[in-house]
Amino acid sequence: MAETKKLAAAVRSGTGKGAARSVRREGRIPAVLYGGGEAPQPLSLDKKNVTHLIFSGHFLTTIFELDINGKKERAIPRDYQLDVVKDTPIHVDFLRLKPGSRLRVNVPVHFINQEAAPGIKRGGALNIVYHTVEMWVPADNIPEAITADLTGMDFNDSLHISAIPLPEGCRPTNPDKDFTVASLSPPAGGGVEEEAPAATAAPAAAPAKAAAPAKDEKKK
Repeated sequence: MAETKKLAAAVRSGTGKGAARSVRREGRIPAVLYGGGEAPQPLSLDKKNVTHLIFSGHFLTTIFELDINGKKERAIPRDYQLDVVKDTPIHVDFLRLKPGSRLRVNVPVHFINQEAAPGIKRGGALNIVYHTVEMWVPADNIPEAITADLTGMDFNDSLHISAIPLPEGCRPTNPDKDFTVASLSPPAGGGVEEEAPAATAAPAAAPAKAAAPAKDEKKK
């Protein structure tokens, strides 16, 4: 389950590019909190803090308790923008989370037990079709990842979504109910095969019998 983190935010006045530039000149990042049946709320965030959170990973699947001038709001980031030159955050969008709400998120797939897959041990290649799976998940139970077990996979085997345990209340958005997540193909030159037992040597041929000497011709 995704952890909840606290994040301080301040209400900002004005919208548009001019107001956003003014916020950035103050060393802060403009943001917007929307959804939940309420009007969008323009915010500003501490630049250093948000930059650390984004580049630490899992930012878009982390639930935040926003402290907005003393008012608490549960929210999840829906998007963020980076400066194309400096590669630093310049804007963040948050979605309000209400009790019972569901979200569409991309959940990473973690593959385990490669050493227990005969096909991999014999040189096969794991072809990953989905590194992440888009899923509908409860707002209070966002999984950090789902785990795919490769135990027993051999050449030309496929691992389908039905073989991967999913957290309660989570389901893929893919309309194909049992889509392939990964497959295992043999190496181009063929797998490593066990050596065939040496053939039993054929018994030596019996030595040919010496030809019987020809009888002397009768004397005339």
